[in-house]
Amino acid sequence: MPDTRTVRLQWAGEGLQFVGGVAQPGVPTLTIDGNGKIAPGPMVTLLLACAACSSADVVEMLEKMRVKLRSLSVEVVGVRRDELPRRYVSIHLRYLVTGEGLEQHHAERAVSLSLEKYCSVVASLASDMAITHEVVVGK
Repeated sequence: MPDTRTVRLQWAGEGLQFVGGVAQPGVPTLTIDGNGKIAPGPMVTLLLACAACSSADVVEMLEKMRVKLRSLSVEVVGVRRDELPRRYVSIHLRYLVTGEGLEQHHAERAVSLSLEKYCSVVASLASDMAITHEVVVGK
């Protein structure tokens, strides 16, 4: 049976500000601002979703590799086309990772598996979009 998700987004009453989330009591909501003044806009939110989805995979995989993760951050650069719709034509993710017992090949493997096999957000993007990455392991 398919896993179905339901969200609700409501206009906040001014400008291009919207508040939404899953339609369950007690679950936090988030604000999306089409003008990017008080919160990330929809296109920035998409980049954040790519980073968050992939990062969750990476954390879980590194834990299975018995790496004691100290830090993980992802810088994402999205390039949009000029004509409408102004969708992303490429996304580059740069992972900055530190951890006890972490070697470059551990991080590379976790990131590659996430982006090529497990990350649902990335898999939902247009198939002609170039998605690249790099991994920087710190000490």
